[in-house]
Amino acid sequence: MIAKLSGRLDSSGEGWAVIDVGGVGYLVFCAGRTLAALPSEGGAVSLQIETVVREDQFNLYGFFDAREREWFRLLRTVQSVGAKMALAILGLLSPDELALAIAARDKATLTRVSGVGPKLAERMLTELKDKAPVGAVPVSVPGAVGESQSNADAVSALVNLGYRQSEAFGVVSDAARRLGDEATLENLIQAGLKELSA
Repeated sequence: MIAKLSGRLDSSGEGWAVIDVGGVGYLVFCAGRTLAALPSEGGAVSLQIETVVREDQFNLYGFFDAREREWFRLLRTVQSVGAKMALAILGLLSPDELALAIAARDKATLTRVSGVGPKLAERMLTELKDKAPVGAVPVSVPGAVGESQSNADAVSALVNLGYRQSEAFGVVSDAARRLGDEATLENLIQAGLKELSA
């Protein structure tokens, strides 16, 4: 199995790139975000590779980092999410945005991806809620008051009390939005506990 390719960018197009490694061109399928970050033709490139072998296919999928590759693997475990759909999701959402959407059960963010309807989004939220890579769920809520430290501490406190990180993140993010200026650490923990014990 091929796990990494380092070489020069030979060419690229919609959804693919050819990486020249020692005179051999490897066709690698990539998400739009990855393609947009590639150097110009002839430039040095190094990609993490996920090799997918089927009876009639041997495909390489390329990512700039291991987190993207891990999310690609996880997404493909969801029924009805194949390699093409997983790339489409990663083309629109970064690993952090994807982790945040799943932890917060944000179906609307997932349905922004072409081909992901409400039913598939719900299935993804259900099947991936406890499978996120370790440390994949950001503990801050963009735009929330006191987001960086208070939210992180509240999530940490709830996790230490035995709740799952995805559950803790969801209730803390909801509480932060609801409480606004009153979102102190103590209030966030109390609101989270109230919600989780309901």
